[in-house]
Amino acid sequence: MEKNISFIVKEQEKNLRVDILINKRDEFISRTRIKNLILKEKLKLNNKIIKSPSKKVSVGDTVNLAIPKPETACLKPYKLKLEIVYEDKDLLVINKPSGIIMHPGAGNYDKTIVNALIYYDKNSLSNIGDELRPGIVHRIDKNTSGLVVIAKNNEAHEYLSKQFSEHTIIRIYQLLIWGKLRPSSGRVETLITRSPKNRQLMTVSIYKGKKAITNYKTLEIFENEKIPTLSLVECRLETGRTHQIRVHMNYKGNSILGDDKYKKKYKKLKNINLKIQNSITKLNRQFLHAKTLGFIHPRTKKMMLFNSILPKELNNILKMLRNSEK
Repeated sequence: MEKNISFIVKEQEKNLRVDILINKRDEFISRTRIKNLILKEKLKLNNKIIKSPSKKVSVGDTVNLAIPKPETACLKPYKLKLEIVYEDKDLLVINKPSGIIMHPGAGNYDKTIVNALIYYDKNSLSNIGDELRPGIVHRIDKNTSGLVVIAKNNEAHEYLSKQFSEHTIIRIYQLLIWGKLRPSSGRVETLITRSPKNRQLMTVSIYKGKKAITNYKTLEIFENEKIPTLSLVECRLETGRTHQIRVHMNYKGNSILGDDKYKKKYKKLKNINLKIQNSITKLNRQFLHAKTLGFIHPRTKKMMLFNSILPKELNNILKMLRNSEK
C-alpha cells in the first residue's frame, strides 16, 4: 500500500533542503531513501514534480512525497552456508567470505549473498530498497571479507540506514599494505568520485565527489632482507564510500596487498623468501578484512559490537612474515 508524507512548510523551516526537511518531519525514513524517491520523481512541491533532493523550500510550500509499496524481488535461492555471527527478529550479522558479491548485478544474478539469504529465509528480509537488494543496508567488496549487518524488516532497515547516513556506525578494517605509511598514523580526508579513465574504479578528486574520511594507524611493520617491506594497518571509517580504503591507501602510495585494481608496480626483490613470495602471488583477493562492526540496535536501542578474526589465508601470511623476522 502506498504511503504519503504531506505537509506545509513553516516559517522556521524556510531555506532548508527538501530532503533534509522531510527527514526532520519523519525521522523513520532515511535521507538516502528520500533522495532515491526524489530521483524517481516521487516528490511534488506545490503540485509540481521536483527531481532535485537539494531543492530549497519556502514558507507555505506544499510538500508531498509518495512512498510506493515496496517491490518484491524474484530472485533465485542459492545454497551457501552463511556464517551467522548474530541473529534476532530484526537483523542478522554475517561474516562474509571473500570471493562472493553482496547482491545481484551485471554478470551475476544468482550466486550472491542476497541469493544465499533468500535460501536461508526468504520471508525475513527488508524490501524497501532496490528490489535486487533485499535486506542489504551496506556492502563490502567481492574480494573483501568480514562483518555485514542485514535488515530483516523495513523498520530495522530504516533505523540502520539512518546510522550509516549519519556516520555513527563503527567500522574497523585490518589490511596489509606495501611499504610504510607516512605518518604511521593519521587521517585521510578527500573527495572520492568515479575515475574518468575507468568507470569501474574510484579516484581521489580535488574538485568533485563525495567527502571520504579514513582514520588509520600502523599496527606492525615487516622489514628485513628476506621480504618486501609490508605494514599491517587498521582503518576506522568515518564515511563509507565505494572502495574507500582501497582508494585512500593507493592515494597514500601504499596499495593493499592482493588488490588487482588499485595497485602500484613494485620491483621484484632478490633473495626473497620463496614461501612468502608464493603465498603473496597466489593470494586471489585483497588483504582487507572488515574486522569490527558496531551499531545501535533498532529495537532495544542498545549498542551492539561485533568482532571477527582474520581468515586463515590472511593470517597465514602474517605468521610467515613474523617468522621471517626471527
